[in-house]
Amino acid sequence: MDTINVMTPALSPALGATRAEAVTTRMRAVVHRRYGTPDVLSFEEVERPVPGDDEVLVRVHAAGANVGDHHVVTGTPYVVRLSPHAGLRHPRSRVPGMALAGRVEAVGAKVTSFRPGDEVYGHAPAGAFADYATVPAQRLAFKPSHLSFEEAAATSSAITALQGVRDVGSVQAGQKVLINGASGAVGTWAVQIAKALGAEVTAVCSGRNATMVRALGADSVVDYTKEDFAAGGARFDLVFDAVGNRSLADLRKVLTPTGTYVACSGGSSSWRWLLRLAQVSLLSLFTRQTLKMFIVSPSGADLLSLKELVETAKAKPVIERHYALSEVADALRHVGEGHARGQVVIRVVWE
Repeated sequence: MDTINVMTPALSPALGATRAEAVTTRMRAVVHRRYGTPDVLSFEEVERPVPGDDEVLVRVHAAGANVGDHHVVTGTPYVVRLSPHAGLRHPRSRVPGMALAGRVEAVGAKVTSFRPGDEVYGHAPAGAFADYATVPAQRLAFKPSHLSFEEAAATSSAITALQGVRDVGSVQAGQKVLINGASGAVGTWAVQIAKALGAEVTAVCSGRNATMVRALGADSVVDYTKEDFAAGGARFDLVFDAVGNRSLADLRKVLTPTGTYVACSGGSSSWRWLLRLAQVSLLSLFTRQTLKMFIVSPSGADLLSLKELVETAKAKPVIERHYALSEVADALRHVGEGHARGQVVIRVVWE
């Protein structure tokens, strides 16, 4: 695998953690100064962040790398630059990464829900690709007890699936649900969450992923390399679109007359995302079908819901690959290709 530009050669994944602990005000981090391909990232030694009054300083053990992180690094679709932690011309947050799992190192003056030593997981606004990250306390929860830190970090796409299927899609027991992109980071969680809610799930993925998706609970699988799901006669109460690779007309065709289409992706390019958003907004005025696009908004309450699903064995993380902190660029290149099977995880602490 290619590696990103290492600004401090002495900090190998194995030895760097030891030195980072010794130099208490410094840490290893992946630094993001301008938008572009993952090659714009550098691996450096930077100042350790200090938590604000409502924040928690987390010693990061593992982080999730997903397509959302790829969007943040590339700055596309351009809508991501409207985020408070992004910027129109260059990123405001110099360390990317959102999903993480680790131990609490320190807490802000107003934080009462956590204390040093607690094992937590959650979603930082930015900064997870580093030894330490500050996270608002309301965006953290106690780590599921039987998951490793890497498995907990692999829940990074689960909140997107949870909000899309349960909240935006309003899935009810007995409904028929189609998951487009069922073998990806979001899709693997969407299949399991829909099943946990009592739905009958049809998963769309390639044939090589069919066995995996069935093992997650899918009632039936459509191999998109051999079969066009839009050409069949099946109708669904919900179509959850995790990839944005089909036309809205095709996706509406398989909905019931009052069914719901929910998308967390409109495609990888800015113009495709904006086009899908415009189509959804306009057509919603003229149909009984419900058409929605959404952007995930992580919360501690959703992390607790997810914790319950995992601890009751109704859902589990699927990890495809592990990368070292120095290999974040490789990880983001991989997820940016759109063919990851489940979640990609960054090992920050080697245990």
